[in-house]
Amino acid sequence: MALCIRVPKEKGEEVRDTLISSGLLDRGFKIRSDGDSILIPVISSGFGGYDTIDADLELAERRETDYRNLADIPDVLREMLPTSYDVIGDIAVIKLSDDLLPYASAVGNALLKASSSLRAAMTDGGVKGDMRLREVTMIAGTGTSETRHKEFGVTMIVDPAKAYFNPRLSTERMRIASLVRGGEIIIDMFAGVAPFPLVIAKHSEPSAIYAIDVNKDAVGMMERNIRLNKLTGIIPICGDAGILISDLPPADRIIMNLPQAADLFLHAALTNIRSGGTIHLHKIMERSTSSEMISKLIEDMNGKGHRIRADRIAELKTYSPTMSVYVIDIVRS
Repeated sequence: MALCIRVPKEKGEEVRDTLISSGLLDRGFKIRSDGDSILIPVISSGFGGYDTIDADLELAERRETDYRNLADIPDVLREMLPTSYDVIGDIAVIKLSDDLLPYASAVGNALLKASSSLRAAMTDGGVKGDMRLREVTMIAGTGTSETRHKEFGVTMIVDPAKAYFNPRLSTERMRIASLVRGGEIIIDMFAGVAPFPLVIAKHSEPSAIYAIDVNKDAVGMMERNIRLNKLTGIIPICGDAGILISDLPPADRIIMNLPQAADLFLHAALTNIRSGGTIHLHKIMERSTSSEMISKLIEDMNGKGHRIRADRIAELKTYSPTMSVYVIDIVRS
């Protein structure tokens, strides 16, 4: 028996692609048709709101899918290989320690052998600079760093060398889309290639989404993505969101996906959001002191005349051994 989600056939391909990019597809079993639906094996329940069931699925052909067992490196280093990595479209992006860097090519080739859907592999040297660019280096495969990434029925042109993109936020993007009410005005202050606006526009009916980014390359890909998905209502803007937001209509919802520094722009966001509106603020915090930091943030904003509360706090992903990226849903009273 396998843990599965039941998905309408017309949604099957997009859900499968999203599961793969999120690392949630159970490759040990084959997908099975079931009337007007398909049963997709998953490694955890609660994905995308689909019904989760146990079903008798055929075992997939056994092939080695753990790249760590395929990497041609000294055995003494094998336990140092990362247990996870990002998949953006058909590119794997992996962080390697200094001890593993001399074997980067072997690691990259192992990643490609373990997954037939990958075209290339790159090392991730970290996010750096005002543009939040990943320092990526090709270690295996062919082609450029530009790829097409799919999630929840949206196809996005992404180049991780030119614009920040986090594939692990796909579930969070769909969560926000499910919260949007018809006619909302939304501002994404740090939109990148517009993953949040694209998913929202695809699945909700906002009045307008103002997508701001200071990176010209990101805005260029954003414009291509809007045309590619034939979506309307997304307005790309290139520039400093902290300044430009004051020229926009008051928002019902503001997205602040800049975990290193979003709180520095919170005052500007609060001056341009309606009463009852929600700000989705991403912030890197020490897990042991996150509650205190959030209380201090709310206290500081209340001291500046903003009546706010934290309506929801959730850990999005691990950032370091002691720190995580959180999303805080802040509601203005």
